[in-house]
Amino acid sequence: MTMPMHRRRFLSATASAFAALAASGCSTMGSRGGRIGYGGLVPDPAGFIDLPQGFSYRVISQLGETMSEGFTVPDAADGMGCFDLPGGKIALVRNHECIPGIHEGGGVMGPAYDTFGKSLVPLPGGTTTLVLDADTLAVERQYRSLAGTIRNCAGGTTPWGSWLTCEESVVKADGKINKDHGWVFEVPATAPGLVDPVPLTAMGRFNHEAACVDPRTGIVYMTEDRDDSLLYRFIPKVRGRLAEGGRLQALALSDGVRDTRNWGGIAFAPLSSHPVSWIDLDQVESPNDDLRKRGAAMGAALFARGEGIHMGEGELYFCCTSGGTAKLGQVFRLDVSGDQSLHLFFESTSPDQFNYGDNLTIAPWGDLIVCEDQYTDPVDNYLRGIAPSGTPYPLARLRAQTEWAGACFSPDGRTLFVNAYSPAKTIAITGPWI
Repeated sequence: MTMPMHRRRFLSATASAFAALAASGCSTMGSRGGRIGYGGLVPDPAGFIDLPQGFSYRVISQLGETMSEGFTVPDAADGMGCFDLPGGKIALVRNHECIPGIHEGGGVMGPAYDTFGKSLVPLPGGTTTLVLDADTLAVERQYRSLAGTIRNCAGGTTPWGSWLTCEESVVKADGKINKDHGWVFEVPATAPGLVDPVPLTAMGRFNHEAACVDPRTGIVYMTEDRDDSLLYRFIPKVRGRLAEGGRLQALALSDGVRDTRNWGGIAFAPLSSHPVSWIDLDQVESPNDDLRKRGAAMGAALFARGEGIHMGEGELYFCCTSGGTAKLGQVFRLDVSGDQSLHLFFESTSPDQFNYGDNLTIAPWGDLIVCEDQYTDPVDNYLRGIAPSGTPYPLARLRAQTEWAGACFSPDGRTLFVNAYSPAKTIAITGPWI
């Protein structure tokens, strides 16, 4: 199930716009007739989501609803991907960042990666899949599609129609649970129920966050949610067949810069360009959870909590939640063709600009859409747009004590799907996007 051609053109055009504007320092916006954002946010009478004038939302799935197989929608809705299906349908594959001891297990009947001790109760993490009518957005089916994992945080879509779901946990087998965790799993969008849970061990064991795939090469790029994280890439032996193994590498900067976080001063200036190289990693199953430390010792660059990542045409964007001198967040752009260089596209200097960015996506009109994930006072989190000029603007305000997650657009670009983390709600936002 490949991405529709018009969506590919959107991504190609936006990636080119970001590259040209960031390189030139231009401060104008071109994709929406010079306009940035959609104006002020209108207070929601229901007190849930404030949106610009002319936009609306609806909740299409939420915690505790009975799903098609009789179980209920789990909590902690996180990363999510949208897929075009035959027959006028679309699918959402949604992560659940559920943790043993906090969230209950069970609620499945079929294969699960791991269980609680000697019981048959699966660990609570995994994914659910929603099948919707593409025109009406009516949910026709929703069901568990991966079970028995821990803290499925983010992930990414593949060009061959699957969702890579990533465990943000490196818990080891200890008798209470039976297997080591910290893996990536693959869930086809067309899977009619629970998939056989195969950990993609060659992609590394670490505190996974998100992933994206270069459609030209099949290379998978991955972020890591730690203060001293690395940026990884996985070169598969066979494109599209990740379970057959491959080579794991970490990004290094060829000009000697080792730390992109800017915590001790500006080592990585906005709009600067840094050539990259890649370091081969060994012992990638990392039983001692030391993969990032071994990579850093070999010269890999450090990032401040790598989070959402999204592929354009020949380049990708990723968030670092607590990066920057103000520790409010950064967005990097990595060219993965041509000159292979890394650029600091955006660094927040004020909570009003951007406060702890997490998941992100590229919108059909060419802006980045970033989910905020902060629990300071006030707790309200925003969906933030960032124009190709680097100008941020508010797109939506979540008036609840939880975070946004999993932002992704429908294949036709008319609907933004996004999650409110807990209590879990999946939301469809429509309006005059373009």
